[in-house]
Amino acid sequence: MKLSRSTLSVALLAALVAPAAHAEIALDVIGNSEVSFEGLVQADYNYFDSDFANLNSDLPDGQDSDNELRRAELVLKGKGPGNIDWVVGYDAKADKWLDVNAKYKLGGDANHYFQLGQFKQPNSLEELSSTKNNDFISKAAVTNTYGVARRLGAAYHYGTNDWGLTASYFTHELTEHPAPTPHGPGFGVRGNWAPINDKGSILHFGLSYMDFDTFQDTVRVRARPQADLAGQRIVDAGNMTNVDRQQTIGGEVMWVTGPFKLQGEYMQNSLDRYNNGNPRQSKDFDSSAWYVSGLWNITGETWGYKDGVPTTPLPDQPASGLWQVGARFDSIDLDDGTVIPGATPIAASAVDGALGGQMDAWTVGVNWYWRSNFKFMLNYVMVDSSRYFVRTPAAPYADNPANNNVLVNRKVDDNPNIIEARVQLYW
Repeated sequence: MKLSRSTLSVALLAALVAPAAHAEIALDVIGNSEVSFEGLVQADYNYFDSDFANLNSDLPDGQDSDNELRRAELVLKGKGPGNIDWVVGYDAKADKWLDVNAKYKLGGDANHYFQLGQFKQPNSLEELSSTKNNDFISKAAVTNTYGVARRLGAAYHYGTNDWGLTASYFTHELTEHPAPTPHGPGFGVRGNWAPINDKGSILHFGLSYMDFDTFQDTVRVRARPQADLAGQRIVDAGNMTNVDRQQTIGGEVMWVTGPFKLQGEYMQNSLDRYNNGNPRQSKDFDSSAWYVSGLWNITGETWGYKDGVPTTPLPDQPASGLWQVGARFDSIDLDDGTVIPGATPIAASAVDGALGGQMDAWTVGVNWYWRSNFKFMLNYVMVDSSRYFVRTPAAPYADNPANNNVLVNRKVDDNPNIIEARVQLYW
């Protein structure tokens, strides 16, 4: 499905003319369902101070920067009939479906429900939080690499405002992609608990586990350098073949006190590979990543808490807006192998397992929520990474690591710096 430019223009015009539409725009009551309309438009700019890899190599224009319309999300929501809530969302930029599901609230309780359709799976505090309120322009490497986002499936949730338990069974995405798709069928569970949950004072803990089949038994674990428009993944474990299942366990913690918020996540990912007679092609692969971040609302606002994730408030003073400053440190380790030295000093080495590299990154940023519908973001990213590179006859240091019995010539440090900016309209 593709939406025409005129359709998108009409949607944007509807948002702009709506008076102070900080939330969804109420449309009508249809079939005993209160129907509303939401939208999100984001435009990004990245400037790359590349080091080893050319981060803008997907656009051979000789430029050090890139810009792109990142999202153009259009969402219809309905409350009713009865205890049913439903949503249909579509991203006109990415040409893909977003949330498309129905939720039945047992006994009318918003914390006790069945859900059927496509929705975000129960993992990752950052992944489950609203995209329009991301603390930083690019999500942390742990979220982008291991997080399972929207999938078709069914879920059951039970809890209160202070705790919750969600179990889900899922398959593929609603929008078709060229094979192989990232995930096959699987299941996920997440528990969240807030022993402190008062206005301006929140302490949250979360634990999740995902287990799913791999499509066509091939998985590639890699990460961009904290820049969504970067054309290179500077850590990359290569194509893992003979993979049976993938499991991820994740832990979350968040603390809010007044205008300050600290949060962090850790995920351990395992690829279970079946025996095909080749020890290197049958070796399991384990990797991990984590981050910790801090945010300060300079203008004094604090966060709320709903469904096990933080909620960002509107500005206390719409004309001057809500100002935030923040910093994040995140790390990912895709090395799970050892180098077997060559027979001579000039001979290439082999790898038992996979050496995808290690990457640490600092991100500092400032956010400005202006009035009720606009957000402006500016980030500066400093990356420190290292990775083994492959030697082949065609390309002496090709950026294309294989994971089994690769020829290793040298270990390369790659430490780029990146400036990122985002303009956002939402309603």
